[in-house]
Amino acid sequence: MAGEKKIVPSQSVKDLLRAIPKVDAFLDWIGKDADAPQRLVKIEIRRLLDDERKAILSGKAYAKDDLAKESLLPKFAERLAHRLQPNFRTVINGTGVVVHTNLGRSILPEGAIESLMKVGARYSNLEFDLASGRRGSRYSLVENLLCDLTGAEAALVVNNNAAAVLLVLETLAKGREVVVSRGQLVEIGGSFRIPAVMAKSGACMVEVGATNRTHLHDYEQAITGETAMLLKVHTSNFKVIGFTSEVDLTEMVKLAQKHDLLVMEDLGSGCLIDLSPFGLPKEPTVGEVVRAGVDVVTFSGDKLLGGPQAGLILGKKEIIDRIKKNPLNRALRIDKFTLAGLEAILHLYFDEEQALEKIPTLAMMTMDPEVIKRRGARLLRRIKKELSGKCEVSTLNIESRVGGGAMPEHGLPSRAVILKPLDFSVNELERRLRSAPLPVIGRIEEDRFMLDMRTVGDHDVVELSHCLLQAFEVAIS
Repeated sequence: MAGEKKIVPSQSVKDLLRAIPKVDAFLDWIGKDADAPQRLVKIEIRRLLDDERKAILSGKAYAKDDLAKESLLPKFAERLAHRLQPNFRTVINGTGVVVHTNLGRSILPEGAIESLMKVGARYSNLEFDLASGRRGSRYSLVENLLCDLTGAEAALVVNNNAAAVLLVLETLAKGREVVVSRGQLVEIGGSFRIPAVMAKSGACMVEVGATNRTHLHDYEQAITGETAMLLKVHTSNFKVIGFTSEVDLTEMVKLAQKHDLLVMEDLGSGCLIDLSPFGLPKEPTVGEVVRAGVDVVTFSGDKLLGGPQAGLILGKKEIIDRIKKNPLNRALRIDKFTLAGLEAILHLYFDEEQALEKIPTLAMMTMDPEVIKRRGARLLRRIKKELSGKCEVSTLNIESRVGGGAMPEHGLPSRAVILKPLDFSVNELERRLRSAPLPVIGRIEEDRFMLDMRTVGDHDVVELSHCLLQAFEVAIS
């Protein structure tokens, strides 16, 4: 623009810029040492040299030696090593949150992993009916299992529960009214809210009741000739306590039948087993909801079910058939890996003892605190002596969380290994562990780094001890 002064680099800056090596010269320095594709090597060289150029122009103190081969090659090697690491990596979960949304939610059992490997390595009957030799439906591969386990007449699986809710509402209530309690307008992770999902479906939301109390007459007074459905949303990720009331599902079903309406329940973190005998809060099981007479129920596959990410839709055959025919269903369908993992998980539920033992999510939620205590003691024995003088190490009784938007505020008695570095900050320890080749994710409380051993598997203890020693630069024997 006219009148603006141009920035003219000083002679020393110009000399430094001229000293930046060319890409071809840098490639000659490397020779054939870089164990990476040549295209990727060139990309990282250009980015490194561009960063050096920007640093010089920003006024950073520089000498020509900083641009020599001996200075730049180590920088490049570090950048390339970082680039060659997978972006999608496994971590050790020391947070104590069993269904951790940010850390991949539920861990699959070994049988499910084996199923994933089999269908990934070979062709499969994903949409081929082996009995008739004709095109088949991918949904039929798990539909009978879901129906047998819950008593539902039919079932459908899509890619997550938000998609399931969207698909059901778009099919059954587009352009019509859906009555829902004001106290059930939940927000799930990523700021997705029931009202927003309902708006996208084309359904018209009618709120009834108050935040803390909704009665049957609230629903009945809201019913008009435009009403298509009564919706119940299980508030699995928050709790309202005190002066509260909500309408029992069976009463809602009777009211809907009286007015020839549909009833839907969104369970969110749905489960197939009653976990209350293990000291956990009573959650409605999918089977209980189906037996109450709802037309359709939706829930997640990767929360309390303990399987892969999926949205499960169960209900009356006539209703599920209508949902299956919705063109939107194709955009939301699951792939062969989800199907393989889900089928393996569902088979385990036919024996509840087996499910509780082999499905990691259920096993961690119902774990004996004494087992967790012994695991913490095992880790302590591996690191305490080696970290003497570098870190205060101890164990502490704490509480874990179920996570995944389920059983809010319910604490699970657990045991943590506590670390308090003596030569650097706890925040620096957290950074080092998070940046390790096998990242370790814990939590900081009261200026101490805590590793909740409920979510650290027995198979993780040896690797975790190595990560901790490396973070304190202790040689591993």
